Amino acid sequence: MLRGIHVPLVTPFDASGEVAVDAIEKLARQVLDEGAAGLVALGTTGEVAALDPEERARVIEVCARVCAERQALLTVGVTGADTRATGRALRELPSEVGAALVTIPSFLRPGERGVVAHFEALAEETPVPLVIYHIPYRTGQAVSAATLRRLGAHPMIAGAKYAAGGIDAEAVELLADPPEGFEVLCGDDVFVSPLLALGAVGGILASAHLETAAFVELADAWHAGDVVRARALGHRLARLSAALFTEPNPTVLKGVLHARGLIPTPDVRLPLVPASAEAVSRALAAK
Repeated sequence: MLRGIHVPLVTPFDASGEVAVDAIEKLARQVLDEGAAGLVALGTTGEVAALDPEERARVIEVCARVCAERQALLTVGVTGADTRATGRALRELPSEVGAALVTIPSFLRPGERGVVAHFEALAEETPVPLVIYHIPYRTGQAVSAATLRRLGAHPMIAGAKYAAGGIDAEAVELLADPPEGFEVLCGDDVFVSPLLALGAVGGILASAHLETAAFVELADAWHAGDVVRARALGHRLARLSAALFTEPNPTVLKGVLHARGLIPTPDVRLPLVPASAEAVSRALAAK
């Protein structure tokens, strides 16, 4: 279900500060036509926290339409301050959504028993498969491989977006023996190549807005066991990813997309501020 490269779309804004729906549709079609397996709407890269409910609905609508045309998976980021709010958001998802990307509620640090209880409760009421977004440097809650393996045994938990900030021992342990039907996606762009080498099925990668086909080729090379090709591609794409994350995501990415004429402005919403000209120039030059 999750195999391949999934692109967490930015939310472009026009000169008046409104969501540029036409630009979202253009980006969505482009990355899918270049081989992406799916789109992720309303993720961190999409500045979901800065969008109002009507804007979020418009983003989902356009992404759902393009994914239906291309027969691609649409995953939607779902957040809530607690389990009850997250469950309500899951139940309100449109029928076109194929999966939900769900984090542990930030700041609460419920402990691993709380993490298990949270996701098991959500799995019993969700209308779509869940993808656990494991990102402890944002949520404040570490999750062990054993806990992810336990949760992965539930039929409504499809996998995890793994973004621990590096290749840690827990990642190695999880990928050595994942539950049947539980798939691991890389969520830290710079580390996608080594995680694929360890057994990840793909990635949810902001960097794949750019050179989408090359990221798809990287995943295909590792899946085919073509180590020489995969290693060379991985090193090159890691340099691109590193350049795109020198300032808060998605500021540099938006600067590059604007410079390439793919979105109408490089604008982000406060508290984010646009990337510096130097950071955008370095990313444009990254090879």
